[in-house]
Amino acid sequence: MAALPPAELPTELITPRLLLRAPRPEDAPAVHAAVQASLPELRQWMVWAQQPLDPAGTAENLAQAADAYRRRENLRLLVWSADGKTLVGSSGFHALNWRVPKGEIGYWISTPHTGRGYALEVTRALTDFALQTLGFRRLEVRCDALNERSARIPRALGYSLDARLRHDDVAAHDPTQLRDTLVFSVVR
Repeated sequence: MAALPPAELPTELITPRLLLRAPRPEDAPAVHAAVQASLPELRQWMVWAQQPLDPAGTAENLAQAADAYRRRENLRLLVWSADGKTLVGSSGFHALNWRVPKGEIGYWISTPHTGRGYALEVTRALTDFALQTLGFRRLEVRCDALNERSARIPRALGYSLDARLRHDDVAAHDPTQLRDTLVFSVVR
């Protein structure tokens, strides 16, 4: 029996220290500033960081993300401090397949906020939400095999390493180099 996207889906999730919220175009100044502050780190791992958007492009991107969230096609969530005033990063469910149902958690934390366990807190909350509330049967985290900080998150949460996909993609920071991709999963 194929699953359908939920008719009702919260646009906010709360963790002990954070507020995860669906994006809004008016979040553009905060997102743009966080990306700019994090470019040296993001460029190593994220293709989209090679040519970051300007403020207007960021607003358009967030409008598209909000629309995709409403359509249940991609569930991007911005990560804010608990009071909703400081953008900490971005996460969410990507590569959704509601027929299984399954998805992939992606995440990045703005450089001024790294090293505080936020990515782990966010991924734990999203894992619990996906398995318990959304009824996902499979959840993945994928990362460049050289991105040790990112790979620590699914390992800490008990995900299994399903595969190391050799020469799976080009390196984000150097398209002349091939990279391996680690695929972690949790299933129920």
